[in-house]
Amino acid sequence: MTERMEIKDLNRVEMGKRIRERRELLKMSRDELARRLDVTSKFIADLEYGEKGASVKNLYRLKQILGVSVDYLMDGNPSNQNETEPRKMLNENIMGSLSVCNVKQLRVMEQIARLYIEGVVNNEEDSEE
Repeated sequence: MTERMEIKDLNRVEMGKRIRERRELLKMSRDELARRLDVTSKFIADLEYGEKGASVKNLYRLKQILGVSVDYLMDGNPSNQNETEPRKMLNENIMGSLSVCNVKQLRVMEQIARLYIEGVVNNEEDSEE
């Protein structure tokens, strides 16, 4: 006997809240998000209030602009199910913040992360031994 998976409906209000939260976390105005998404500010407001849905094209763009997975936008599920909840949120926040950086800025952040890992993380591991 095969169990049937429960099919849920998309909750556009909750999806809109997640979009707004990510946009605000990135300190991005509705106008800025609208410009980057190539839509009107009114559409962004309607999306954030759950009054409108997003096309597949706009979902794909939103995931890139906001630095989160489509699963997170649509269902609130972070992309990596194996992480603890605080780690998931931190990962989403870091990736979201980096999503507004250009390539040059990302290279600098990569260098900072490597130096941090070499200097702090590796030293913590040495002190535990």
